[in-house]
Amino acid sequence: MLLCIKSGIADMKTFKIDSSPEAVRRSVENATKILDGKKKIDLFGCARVDQNVPIEDTMKVLQDLVDEGKIGGIQLSEVKAETIQRAAKVAKIDMVEAEVSLWATDIFENGVAETCAQLGITVVAHTPLGAGMLTGHIKSLADMPANDHHRYFPRFQPENFQKNLDLVVELSKLADIKGCTTAQLALCWIKSRSKTPGMPVIIPVFGARSEERVKENTKEVDLTVADLKVIDNILDSFPVAGHRYPVAAAKLAEY
Repeated sequence: MLLCIKSGIADMKTFKIDSSPEAVRRSVENATKILDGKKKIDLFGCARVDQNVPIEDTMKVLQDLVDEGKIGGIQLSEVKAETIQRAAKVAKIDMVEAEVSLWATDIFENGVAETCAQLGITVVAHTPLGAGMLTGHIKSLADMPANDHHRYFPRFQPENFQKNLDLVVELSKLADIKGCTTAQLALCWIKSRSKTPGMPVIIPVFGARSEERVKENTKEVDLTVADLKVIDNILDSFPVAGHRYPVAAAKLAEY
């Protein structure tokens, strides 16, 4: 089991980030204390880039922590290609976390995927099912749990919801033809991108509350060149409406 920990958020109410060397060390020490020797931190990094601290300073302390044996490796999250390149000049980056899905294809267009491939960095795709939208089970906001914060995200707002639902409906039609669920189609599409020349290894991570759901979401679906072309056409015909994050949270992401 790999244990990956993100930190760096000094205040959730104000979305204040602190990636200073001192704060990074405190975070690692606190996590290590909580683990109490039961598990080593395999990968550690900051949840977002601190605009007040040069990325080089953060990478330097993380590399020191690797050298000291306190963490096994370094991860970055929601960073642009330029930041990855700068960080890689200071320390070995083992993983970049990014939102990747059929309605979050940014890394294939902004140089992040290409940069990770060039540097041999694995990409972990978070929210690969679009916060549940790409499962095909969400037909309205009423289908989302009341405590799901994603319901307040732009893509789930009335002016965008139906447009994005239209995209899912079209994807579901292809899933039916392939004899799979829409979720399986979405996850295997990400895996197919990982097999494309010039792309990095991309690992989708999804949440599951049952053994059955884990088995369902890990089923392999063979997507042919023709299938991928159909998906491309669907994405072109039904562009995603709305930003990935609300305004306050969007300021913390680099794209």
